[in-house]
Amino acid sequence: MTPPRVPLLDLKAQYASIRQPVRDAIERVLESQAFVLGPEVEGLEKELADYCESAHAVGCASGSDALLLALMAYGVGPGDEVICPAYTFFATAGSIARLGAVPVFADIDPATYNLDVGAVRAAAARCRRLRAIMPVHLFGQAADLDALLQLAAERGVPVLEDAAQAIGARDAAGRRAGSRGAAGCFSFFPSKNLGGYGDGGLLTTADPELADRLRMLRMHGSRDRYEHPLLGMNSRLDALQAAVLRVKLRHLDSWSDARREHAAYYDRSFAERGARPSSDPLDAGGPPLRTPRPPAEPARHVYNQYVIRVPAERRDLLQKHLAGRGIATAIYYPLGLHLQECFANLGWRPESLPETERASRETLALPVYPELTREQLDHVVASVMAFLER
Repeated sequence: MTPPRVPLLDLKAQYASIRQPVRDAIERVLESQAFVLGPEVEGLEKELADYCESAHAVGCASGSDALLLALMAYGVGPGDEVICPAYTFFATAGSIARLGAVPVFADIDPATYNLDVGAVRAAAARCRRLRAIMPVHLFGQAADLDALLQLAAERGVPVLEDAAQAIGARDAAGRRAGSRGAAGCFSFFPSKNLGGYGDGGLLTTADPELADRLRMLRMHGSRDRYEHPLLGMNSRLDALQAAVLRVKLRHLDSWSDARREHAAYYDRSFAERGARPSSDPLDAGGPPLRTPRPPAEPARHVYNQYVIRVPAERRDLLQKHLAGRGIATAIYYPLGLHLQECFANLGWRPESLPETERASRETLALPVYPELTREQLDHVVASVMAFLER
């Protein structure tokens, strides 16, 4: 029997399940001829504010812009410092640098891949112009917000949550990602758990004044036409994207539940073959495989990615082996941001963030999208173990 092919993500399968409602929503926008902001965006903002358990939501053009707008709203500018991880997508640090501010990188916890609170505290002690802390809820798992919020309060700075990969996730206190910091920043890039048909983003906040400021900043700093109290930008969410997202939002929890079920199946299947969770170092023994450590209730991981860990010298060979068996994988992220050429002026050197660099060499994301079949999951497990056990 020919083994099944397993893409990293199958958006065509998702579309097949929602084709007609999506087309109806797009037709509704076409009939209205209202394409920028308007009722569709307002409807999505209300629905997502409720979903994210936040008082306000403000749509914008992308997740990258959401980060930028949050920083702009707090007046972050040249010479200011913002603490963030280096093990994340470029937009996290890129948004800081675009404003002339300095991304201050802190190392990660090797079990969760989120910011290590001790490393953040040490980084904060080195800062002279700290203006914000920007944790990333990586791969769909919330960072340690209790500790980060306490530290931020001690330093008198806001926590700006990069929740681009974590819509619907809950932290250790049972609170939604994006609902506890001064602002939460979300992305609707097509590969996200709630993905649009192009770029799109959103910010959440409990502060009505901040929400008003964000709405002005996304409209060139204007509330009334041709009057500009603030220096803003053009970052408005398209009505077509909002209409599609409103359809998909109705399915988000069931899709996230399916991701969680697939992750649990991987966990059990790999554990039966001796694999250990990511809280155990690779040199602790057993098969050279570590699986994501599920958080304890009431926390909720939504698995935008299911990331395993293998010895660095075998990671790329494993990826090649899986590709030969029709299984797509991805490396998130092969080079820490502190070592990117565009940040060379900051003076970071190899081994300065050891856990970040180790994760960059050892991690591999397996398919975990909702429409995976049991046959596909078994094929992935068998193929991974066939390589690691030989």
